Amino acid sequence: MPSATRPSSATAWVASLSPWPEEFGLDRMRQLTAALGEPQRAYPSIHVVGTNGKSTATRTIAALLRAEGLRAGAYTSPHVSGWHERLDCDPETFERAVARIREPAEELGATQFEALTAAALTEFAQAGVDVAVVEAGLGGRLDATNVVDAQVVLLTNVALEHTEVLGDTPKQIAKEKLAVAHEARVVVTSDNTFAELVPAGARLVTGGAQEAAEAFLERPVRHEVEITLPGRLERRGDEVWDGAHTPEGVDWLLARLPAREYTLCVSILGDKLVDELLGRLGRAGRKFVATRSTNERALPENELAAHAAPHFEHIEAVARPRAALARARALGNPVLVTGSLYLLADLYS
Repeated sequence: MPSATRPSSATAWVASLSPWPEEFGLDRMRQLTAALGEPQRAYPSIHVVGTNGKSTATRTIAALLRAEGLRAGAYTSPHVSGWHERLDCDPETFERAVARIREPAEELGATQFEALTAAALTEFAQAGVDVAVVEAGLGGRLDATNVVDAQVVLLTNVALEHTEVLGDTPKQIAKEKLAVAHEARVVVTSDNTFAELVPAGARLVTGGAQEAAEAFLERPVRHEVEITLPGRLERRGDEVWDGAHTPEGVDWLLARLPAREYTLCVSILGDKLVDELLGRLGRAGRKFVATRSTNERALPENELAAHAAPHFEHIEAVARPRAALARARALGNPVLVTGSLYLLADLYS
């Protein structure tokens, strides 16, 4: 009989792990991949780094490569609809993938993200993929995904986020992110702002997900694809759910929202640029329901409501996300749910 203190399912086990390391670094991740037989060396990889749009870019690249006849794996984070979303698979496959790496991960005291990354890299090797498209979690240089020696690196964009870890300027942050390009033959960026940071020997290409796929193929793609991801400009009847959590992400969202008066249901992590986010979100509507996601870094709902006061006419604080969404609906549609992917994950669960 399983121990009461040891989750019986692999999914429950990985959910119980700490998402944050005591100190960022690659030593434990390298030990873990070594114990697993270096699965990341069984296939070539594309590494996606940046501040916003990484998951969408990762899934788009994988879809483009699949349309070209390749077996492509995709690893993204965080998830909204369920843990399996991170490996782009069904829940049963996810359970097996995590169970496969659980013993060595437990022995080494792996963090949640290290365990998930190891599960993805090992699952891709087991599945015999032709290429893995891997999204970095935080930054790049010290991120668990940096055990991958990617042929192609895509930098989606750079904004100020996690400055306590990555640096105080866009250039410092870009340097941390582009540190994953140590073996890259091509680096794709949205513009040439950080061209000086591209490693010698790597070719710089301007573009996005399609250009990254073409750089890997070394030819143009022949097909178009359209992907959808939970919580990314997701339309649910008269509601829009989007995990925008940076000022730039909110700008992107507002530019694509139909011009209507929204009631907002919002949770924001305390380490984000809260006032800048709320100032921009104030352009979407006058009614605001503050709530708190289950993420430990989320601002308390009353504190978020206080920050929202200069930007909205009607403000309420509701602790539980589902109750907050119900209250936002009662205040009048349409509803915009935003501020954190963790809020959307709470509402999906």
